[in-house]
Amino acid sequence: MSTPTSCATLHAEGPVSVVTLNRPERLNAIGGALLPDLHRALVAAHDDPATRVIVLTGAGRAFCAGDDLKEFDAQAATPQAVADTCNAIQEITRDIMFGPKLVIGAVHGYAVGGGLEWLLNCDLVVAADDLVAFFPEMQLGHFVTGGVTHLLPQAVGHQRAMELFVLGERQDAQALHRLGLVNRVVPRAGLLPAAMAMAGQVAERSAFATSRLKRVLTTGQGPQLSGALEQERQAAMACFSSQDTAERIAARGLGRG
Repeated sequence: MSTPTSCATLHAEGPVSVVTLNRPERLNAIGGALLPDLHRALVAAHDDPATRVIVLTGAGRAFCAGDDLKEFDAQAATPQAVADTCNAIQEITRDIMFGPKLVIGAVHGYAVGGGLEWLLNCDLVVAADDLVAFFPEMQLGHFVTGGVTHLLPQAVGHQRAMELFVLGERQDAQALHRLGLVNRVVPRAGLLPAAMAMAGQVAERSAFATSRLKRVLTTGQGPQLSGALEQERQAAMACFSSQDTAERIAARGLGRG
């Protein structure tokens, strides 16, 4: 079965649903119809009774290059546009983390900003050896989302998380593996086969038990994670509307001055 959408695709391989970000000409940057299309694909995969596990990956040379800065003017045009963008970004995190199926990230090329956030939202991650990941938000005047202000300090500690957020230094796959943020590092050519093999293992486990395990580990974090998502949404909206952010984007030759 193949269900194409303009910026995300969904196809099933036995008990595994593969959701693919599909804006390869923009390195799957977050813009256009990607957010609503990805939301629909993830919801459909979670709702499919034949699906036991989801693999999330990207078409072309990257997983996701973060926010599409060429669309900043449209995203920040009105308070409603800002709210819609920030709400849609956080909705993807809820789709990945709060759905009943385990989500395995198969991540290569660039995982930048929102792309790195989605990597951190996945239950398991297989990384290609060409992966480069970083947070550019503090340099651009944007704000991190995806619940990572709660998730990342838990994973790596306060100071290391602050370093990753504020300095935004590029991390390769091995560095992420040492930090415990990805489970496997494989050659680029073997990325999807390795992720599918892991998905096959997950599919053999009890769907009843794994679904409840995910619920305990994610929604069990309760008000802390939900609170982080809401505080990030508010901060991201403020940053989108900031003149400082507009000037930083314009300095890159993008957006308004």
